[in-house]
Amino acid sequence: MGSDDLTIKVLIEIRDELRAQSSRIDQTNASIDQTNAKVDQLGLRIVESELRTATALTDLAGSVREVKVLLRDRFDLRDRVERCEQDIADLKKRVG
Repeated sequence: MGSDDLTIKVLIEIRDELRAQSSRIDQTNASIDQTNAKVDQLGLRIVESELRTATALTDLAGSVREVKVLLRDRFDLRDRVERCEQDIADLKKRVG
């Protein structure tokens, strides 16, 4: 076997190995593309979830404010009712 034959054989082996490597790289790229698609979908789901959570928190904050106002009004009425009851008791003492 001459040096030219050996060179051709080595070059053919290099070419074949490069083709195999190229095929593996293509498979890796396809896998990366699938992973990226899954990550994008997951990102969208996370954003949607965060929007739902933010909306629920905003609604909850509004409800808490309404309850706070309601309780403040009730406490104000409680003091007024207590004064009225005391006035009634005083009037009953005077009359009866």
